[in-house]
Amino acid sequence: MPHPLINLNPELKKLFDEGLVVEIQQSYLLVHDIPYLNSIGKVKKGTLINLLDNSGESAMDHQIYFIGEFPCNIDGSILKIESGKARNLGNGICVDFSFSCKIPDGYQNLYEKVTTYIKIISSPAKSLDNSLTEKTRRVIEITDEDSVFKYYDLNSGRAEINDINMKLSNQSIGIIGLGGTGSYVLDLIAKTPVKEIHLFDGDTFLQHNAFRAPGAPSIEKLKERQKKTDYYQALYSNMRRKIISHSYDISDSNKTELSSLNFIFVCIDNDFGKKIIFDFLQTNNIPFIDVGLGVIRVDDMLMGQLRITASSSKKIKDLGQKSLFNDEENDEYHKNIQIADLNALNATMAVIKWKQIFNFYADVPQDKHSVYVINTNKIISSNES
Repeated sequence: MPHPLINLNPELKKLFDEGLVVEIQQSYLLVHDIPYLNSIGKVKKGTLINLLDNSGESAMDHQIYFIGEFPCNIDGSILKIESGKARNLGNGICVDFSFSCKIPDGYQNLYEKVTTYIKIISSPAKSLDNSLTEKTRRVIEITDEDSVFKYYDLNSGRAEINDINMKLSNQSIGIIGLGGTGSYVLDLIAKTPVKEIHLFDGDTFLQHNAFRAPGAPSIEKLKERQKKTDYYQALYSNMRRKIISHSYDISDSNKTELSSLNFIFVCIDNDFGKKIIFDFLQTNNIPFIDVGLGVIRVDDMLMGQLRITASSSKKIKDLGQKSLFNDEENDEYHKNIQIADLNALNATMAVIKWKQIFNFYADVPQDKHSVYVINTNKIISSNES
């Protein structure tokens, strides 16, 4: 998501949503990638800087700062705009000029001020090349360590759902098991603004894992034989911060490590391990979702089921037994027939349910159990507890 001030101020958000490269540093707005001509007619790109207060409002005078050479006309003459000398604004921001352009009734808002200066500065360059634009949507790295993302979530901004997204922001999420389904859960959760993501799995990322997991690891990466949690932590740390690797399985001796988490995705096929986890989570009223995938071969085709079982703040009696849906009778999951599309769908079902629990998505029936039957293409749901 963009800087909080951008969401709070409609003028800043309008600039951001239109594709301008907007950045907030301390109390300054920086608008990058403004095309202009220098004195020898070469197209350059500069940055406009405007002072803001703590609410994102502009100091509504007629002055603005500029980083770059002095903008010129096509003939090389400088633009007729009042200017001041270079200065250091602090916090690593050094400007080359300050500009002053008054308009008859004054600037009514920040959007008008910024777009007016952009038009003045970039018009000569655009008259030579009408493909030039300041709306580059270039990626800006977020240097604020308090942000979970390393670059802005433009998707949520364009969809205008940042306020809904924030419902998920204060959660510390645990994913137990980074196999086929668990890895896709991580892929989806990593794109939300949750506070932390804790990964638990003692296994190594091997060649067969590559064919039922997100992404496309190289041969070199497979040869490293990393722990799954370390592999995925490194992969998704390209996008976000605060992914914590726990390269071991949850057992009776370390189950208390789950105490600080707000929500858990249980993505393992070990029935004994599940019972330890379920008992602990239910005792401590930690909500969670358990997933299951059962596939068998019938002649020359596959059939089976995908399942999610959601807990709530109320304890679910006999959840361990119910969550398995008699998988142990056929030992379907243990035959390890897993396919990426089924793992991805199972994970998607689980993440959608999680988002429903926290009012991101509407949830009229509030079902606790959902089973997708592959051969009938139907989802069977219930809210029994």
